Amino acid sequence: MKNGIGLRIASIAFVVLAASLFAHAQFSAPSSGAAQSGSAFTIPKTHLLQPEELNRLLQKGGADKPVVLQVGSHIMFAEAHIPGAEYVGPGARPQGLELLQSKLTPLSRKALIVLYCGCCPWDRCPNVTPAFSKAREMGFTNVKVLYLANNFGADWVSKGYQVEKGR
Repeated sequence: MKNGIGLRIASIAFVVLAASLFAHAQFSAPSSGAAQSGSAFTIPKTHLLQPEELNRLLQKGGADKPVVLQVGSHIMFAEAHIPGAEYVGPGARPQGLELLQSKLTPLSRKALIVLYCGCCPWDRCPNVTPAFSKAREMGFTNVKVLYLANNFGADWVSKGYQVEKGR
């Protein structure tokens, strides 16, 4: 009986450890090789976009429609994302920054680019600052970051703004 309980406890501990490692890989601070890290609070307020502003831009459509890129977790993107958004990978990871760079390279440096993550509260987001820094480093002059104070669910989905699922 004791061996069965010990085995169950060990199995649960393994699952918790594996989940923790997965979450760390998706949401942790950038590795030393990644682009500039730092708090999302380092992004100038002039480069922040409120959810209601982005929602209006998307409804308006036309030539003013921004290129929207999700720079967070693919799991979150698959569950729900802003309509028309493209997934480019976690901005806190070198692979995510490489995908971001390849997506941005063919675009006009004056294009309106909106980056967002929404994985966690703004003050703990590891992804938006490196992605923003990379886009600016590439010469993009009209880069905005969607300000999601709490997370994507609370600041976009719960406000009734449209979402897409999958991909």
